[in-house]
Amino acid sequence: MKQVLIIPDRAHLKECLELKKRHNLGFEYNDFFIPDILDDENQLRDILVEYKREELPQYCTIHGAFFDVIPFSPDKRIREIADLRIQQSLDVARRIGAKAVVFHTNYDPFLNTESYIRSWIDINEKYWSRVLEGNMDINIYLENMFDTTPDIMSELSERLCKHKNYGVCFDFAHASLSKVQPEIWAQKLGRYVKHIHINDNDGISDLHLAWGDGVLDRSKFYESYDKYMKGASILIETSSMENKIRSLEVLKKEGFLEN
Repeated sequence: MKQVLIIPDRAHLKECLELKKRHNLGFEYNDFFIPDILDDENQLRDILVEYKREELPQYCTIHGAFFDVIPFSPDKRIREIADLRIQQSLDVARRIGAKAVVFHTNYDPFLNTESYIRSWIDINEKYWSRVLEGNMDINIYLENMFDTTPDIMSELSERLCKHKNYGVCFDFAHASLSKVQPEIWAQKLGRYVKHIHINDNDGISDLHLAWGDGVLDRSKFYESYDKYMKGASILIETSSMENKIRSLEVLKKEGFLEN
């Protein structure tokens, strides 16, 4: 059975828990990538307590900090802040019992000279190797965000896959907005993909619509999953309860999930 997750909404937590129970879902917490929360221990503790008083899913992940998180920056001070945010995210994952943390690559597609690309890959390999080795109890997934092709992630992943807790979080919607067809992304990255984000959009902007409410080719995703990414967990990355429910209905109607 596929492991499917939703984003819990604390304003509608009871409904999320009911949906979780009905469909055997996991959670991917999106409460903890906000810098002001990471820096406010009282607020952070209150959120954790609010969740922990409930019967949470056994399988959970969190989305790590990503605003201006550039651990490959040439600026030492920026690297220090990026590392702080990443370490804070990993700490929160342990406190809430998450199995994995998702981080963005934050690659800048406008800086595309060969020297920049080589440097980006080398620095990221060195940085993430250290983080992976220091946190063997947690899976760390790098997600394609601004990346325009899968090639750079593929080379970085080839270097990092020796770490058993490394994986790619493949965002199908982000790939669909890139220069390369998403099925090519899946083909090139599939052996590294351990987690997937899905939602829909208009082919122009990353709108996080309900699955089936946009123009993305869902059949290509289903084919790519079965061929290249089978076994990876899947997050329905949309916020409202209505969109979560509608996405699940489409996934079941189209045979990707069991009824």
